[in-house]
Order: sequence, then structure tokens, then C-alpha cells
Amino acid sequence: MKIKGEQRISVVLPARNEEATVGSIVGTLRRQLVDRAPLIDELIVVDSRSTDATAAVAAAAGARVVSQDEMTRGLPRLDGKGDALWSGLAAATGDIVAFVDADLRRFSARFVTGLVGPLLADPTVAFVKGFYHRPLVRAATAGPAATATAGPAATATVGTGAPGVVEPDGGGRVTELMARPLISMFWPELAGFVQPLAGEYAGRREILEQIPFVSGYGVEIAMLIDLLDLVGLDALAQVDLGERFHRHQDVEALGRMSAQILYTVWSRLHRRGLVAEPVPPAAVLTQFRRGSDRVLPKLEREIVVTDVAVAERPPLASLSRRVRAARGRARRLAVAGG
Repeated sequence: MKIKGEQRISVVLPARNEEATVGSIVGTLRRQLVDRAPLIDELIVVDSRSTDATAAVAAAAGARVVSQDEMTRGLPRLDGKGDALWSGLAAATGDIVAFVDADLRRFSARFVTGLVGPLLADPTVAFVKGFYHRPLVRAATAGPAATATAGPAATATVGTGAPGVVEPDGGGRVTELMARPLISMFWPELAGFVQPLAGEYAGRREILEQIPFVSGYGVEIAMLIDLLDLVGLDALAQVDLGERFHRHQDVEALGRMSAQILYTVWSRLHRRGLVAEPVPPAAVLTQFRRGSDRVLPKLEREIVVTDVAVAERPPLASLSRRVRAARGRARRLAVAGG
């Protein structure tokens, strides 16, 4: 641990209804990188308005659990992953802050050691993004063209392959269909990032506090673009974390994610002067859902309309002294209670 020196490391897991996986992740990090090798100084789970036992499971496994709503008290209410990440950064005290998704399966502590390693070894690196193989396991189908369209809660991903077949890199569909084309066209400097939407990354606190956090699924692509503008490409790194196993979303959910990413990118294009308006002409996504009990006559589908607009939390460094003091009090209360 000589390379760590006096630097403190915080690990933040944003979690919403992840009782099935968050305990295993926290337990692995606690055993291997807190008790066995004292790399992590602070292990935080941000409870993002869970309705299950996520908070209790995480606390029992050894994490300090903070409430997203408590950390943002006095600020406008926002929804989505990005707001949970911002709350985690506000709660953390580390010089280096690593973020890890809470839905990972077969989790390994190398996710954290891989992310923080370049930051400890090279002071010129400001941010590290993970990349990995993302296996996609196909579920059983009723026929060669069957698709999972049972509704927004469906998580099995199916297609034309045989049941149970694993595609080694079948995950990351939103990356390939939305994020990568946008990056290649408008930010070619970032085209070398293998997984621009990866949920595992780490950065120096003083840098992360200077960028806004988008409230929804556009948070990762916005972070990468904003960091490019702030610190330049040479300060950004990526590391191979092996394989990532997690819950896959259905196509309808992927459509909503893609729309939020496009909405987010639009604001960055406006900042560069490439589009005239600061927001897209519309912020509503219309989708058609089969298999619902609310199908329309002759259409045989339900029309699903979703607001995909996103908001942003301002950079932590820009908050007024009063608001920062309130965040500090919430952080101290969480430490005392944990």
C-alpha cells in the first residue's frame, strides 16, 4: 500500500432495488480491500429511493448507507442514476472516488483495484474508465423471431439464437447503436474508449467536483464529454476489467436509455455551437408495446409515451457555502449513524 500514501479512497455504489446483488458486492470489497488489504477507506451505498431491502442488506454487509434524498435536501428533486452518483460524491470524503454499479453478478474486487491503480501510479491521470466483455445470455424463445415484450419490468433478453446461448460481447447494445456513433461523429477524440457508457469508473475528487451530473442515463456520456473539455484527453485513461455480468434490460427500456443519451448529447452539441437550440424540439418518446392488456383496437399494441428529458446537478464545487455546509452536516450525521 506504499503507492497509496496518504490518499483516501472512497467507493460509491448507487443502488435502487438491488437487494439481490448489493450485499455480495459490498461483502467482497469489505473482506478483500478493507479488512485484508486496507485500500478502501470508505465504502458507501447510495440508496436511491429503493422499495426493497437494499439499504438494510448493504448496511449488514458493511457499507455506510446514505439516502439520495437526504444528501440532496434543500435542492430540487431529481430522479435517475446521475443524481444518486452526485449524492455519493457529496457524501464521500476520499481524494479518489470510484463508482461501481450495484447490479453486478460474479463481482470481483479487481474492478476497484483496476480503476484506482492508474490514479495511484500516475499523478497526470485524472479519470479512469473501465471496459470489459459483456456476455449476453439468450433466454428460451417460443420461436425463431420471438422477443421479450412482456412490459417494462421484463429483464430477459432474447432473440434468434438458441436458448441458453452466450454471446461473449452481446451486451452493450445502447453503446453500439447510439453512443458510439454519436461519439465517433462529434467527439472522435473519445472514439478509442471501448465502453463509453460503462458504469465503473474512478476519478480525482477535485476534478469530479468541477463537472455537472446529468440526472438520468446520460450521466456517463456527459461525464466523458465534460471531462474531455475540462482536463483533456491525455488525463483520461481506461482499464480492462475482464468480464461484467449484470441484469440485462428489454428493448423497450433500452429505447428509453438511448433517448436520454441523445437528449443529453444535444446539450453538449449546443455548447459547441453545432445545434441552434439548447434542448431538442421534443422530450417525449413514443413506443409500442405488445402483450399488454391495454392494446388499442386494430393496432394490437399499447402506445407508451415517456418523458425522456434530463436535468443536471451543478458541479459540487459551484454550490454556495450554505448548501455545501448542509451537505457536510448530512455526511457527518451519516458517518455518526453508521
